[in-house]
Amino acid sequence: MATADSTTEQVLTRVRATWRRLLEQPLVWLAPTLVLLAVFQLYPMLEAVLMSFTDESLVRPGAEFVGIQQYARLATDPEFWEMLRVTAVYAFSSVVLHVLLGLVLALAIDYGVRRGLRGHLTTRVSVLLAWIVPGIIIGLVWKVMLVESQFGAINHFLGLVGVGPVPFRSDPTLALASTIAAGTWRGTAFSMIMIYGGLQRVPTRLYEAARVDGAGRWHRFRHVTLPQLKSVLFVTTVLVTIYALNTFDLIFALTGGGPGRATQVLALFMYQEAFQDYALGRGAAIAVVMLAANLLLTGVYLYAFDISEEV
Repeated sequence: MATADSTTEQVLTRVRATWRRLLEQPLVWLAPTLVLLAVFQLYPMLEAVLMSFTDESLVRPGAEFVGIQQYARLATDPEFWEMLRVTAVYAFSSVVLHVLLGLVLALAIDYGVRRGLRGHLTTRVSVLLAWIVPGIIIGLVWKVMLVESQFGAINHFLGLVGVGPVPFRSDPTLALASTIAAGTWRGTAFSMIMIYGGLQRVPTRLYEAARVDGAGRWHRFRHVTLPQLKSVLFVTTVLVTIYALNTFDLIFALTGGGPGRATQVLALFMYQEAFQDYALGRGAAIAVVMLAANLLLTGVYLYAFDISEEV
């Protein structure tokens, strides 16, 4: 009886030891997340890539393999290149404005917190309100604000100073500028949160040492703050770029891609091809082009920010 109990105890000890070793492995904890990513991200992405080589349609049963025909069609379509230009302008402007304004707001809030000034909490809440509202709602709100008559909020105030009405949504250039402004108003909060979090990680002793060496505010910002924020700025820039390149809901509600195709970005074009013209193959090809653009820009950022020493 004692021998049996001793054997059972040894087995249990080995099981506990094995279980502890398993729990010490990062892969065990990452496994649920990896499975979810594989099912809901990797599989749909691979399915879209395969679909882009077919002529699959929502209104026709079956699909035939057409090779690179969908990509060749895009490459020879002048409207696609115009939409690519619009997307590039929108994405570049959004990234620059999001990061710069987010940096300015984060620095201002950090300064207010360090100095014990009032209003920094109200400022953070006000900026965050724009971020938590869905993009489709933001687009509708800006659409109402930009009504091209005295009933529009912005044109009403411009009329008080003898300006307007301004064709914010019917002029191609102003329509694109309006979408950039609306997207910036919404997305700056995300950059502010990321950069503000990075500012909290900057050791105070670095600023104190810089002051002892006689460095002014600009030099402290350039030689202390920015180098310490390099990894945060890299992640923020990548995420903002992905967000800008894939913006759909806000533009769909605000301009619908108009006037003409002045605000027709690739995400909106993909939606129209796949779910309005029912050409899933063409829509998938556009999605793959967008994925390639995201990966290419991420590689460019990796080279530009040079964070290899911090990763």
